[in-house]
Amino acid sequence: MTDPSDEAKNIEKLYEFGERLNESKDKSQNVADYQGIIDAAKTSIKAKQLAAQLIPRFFKFFPDLSESAIYTHIDLIEEEELGVRVQAIRGLPLFCKDTPEQIAKIVDILVQLLAAEEFVERDAVHKALMSLLRQDVKVSLTALFKHIGSVDEPSTDEFIREKVLTFIREKVFPFKSELLKPQEEMERHITDLIKKSLEDVTGAEFRMFMDFLKSLSIFGEKAPPERMKELIGIIEGQADLDAQFNVSDADHIDRLISCLFMALPFVVRGASSSKFLNYLNKHILPVSDKLPDERRLDLLKALAEVSPYTTPQDSRQILPSVVQLLKVPFHILRIIRKWTM
Repeated sequence: MTDPSDEAKNIEKLYEFGERLNESKDKSQNVADYQGIIDAAKTSIKAKQLAAQLIPRFFKFFPDLSESAIYTHIDLIEEEELGVRVQAIRGLPLFCKDTPEQIAKIVDILVQLLAAEEFVERDAVHKALMSLLRQDVKVSLTALFKHIGSVDEPSTDEFIREKVLTFIREKVFPFKSELLKPQEEMERHITDLIKKSLEDVTGAEFRMFMDFLKSLSIFGEKAPPERMKELIGIIEGQADLDAQFNVSDADHIDRLISCLFMALPFVVRGASSSKFLNYLNKHILPVSDKLPDERRLDLLKALAEVSPYTTPQDSRQILPSVVQLLKVPFHILRIIRKWTM
């Protein structure tokens, strides 16, 4: 335990360092004062809390001490005393206020803290990340999405990945109109980040990201046809339409039917369903009698909904297979009647 008199001296010294730095017209000359603040961060609890405020405040003036300052601040984040940790977390965005090149590094540090157990600590992390997003949304989003991962750069920590996804869903998506500025440029940037992440996601994560993309203005009612083509291309990729079909692969069947339903709103708005229909006609309809009854019924429902928007060429190609599909056994007809009642 720190002696009370020593603690008082440490606090007094910190105030002296801070006052001299505040009053100095050329703060870069006060290297000894800033070094004194860094050193005091290794003493008493109260000194650590005060140092957690002062280290980031004067950080920009001492580039030669930047590494020492950041590592000392990280030590404060790992302190046992909750008050010290919270104060240190709150100070992290200040490292970037005048040194934006630090943003990606600070986002990485904050991401690791999303797993904090104490509410007040998590809240400080969320607010710090939002502060960085408001300062530079492009750099901050890029740093965040790296922790979601992709096929080329998979996430190395599934637990942290889940925390980042939760933060994006609960804190970033709802504030897109505030954060994504300039709007078109940043909506395109986050779309590209999402598309890269979609290479390796669960079904629920895919639906979450697609719901968000649909809400962006670049994919709104006035969006040109190529934007609808882009969205349906994303869904086609998730449906894995280039893979060889295995009728015993229940996951692929479910994903394919789910994606076909998901694609429907974009087909209605002018996107082509040809790739889906060609895949169904070539790989699935010929073996539809081997599908489970419920999946076969779902397939019929999906085809019925997309049929008004098919091209004449696609209709001619798929019609014979659909006729065969409609020759359903009596027990499937009963399922259809039950569903339509």
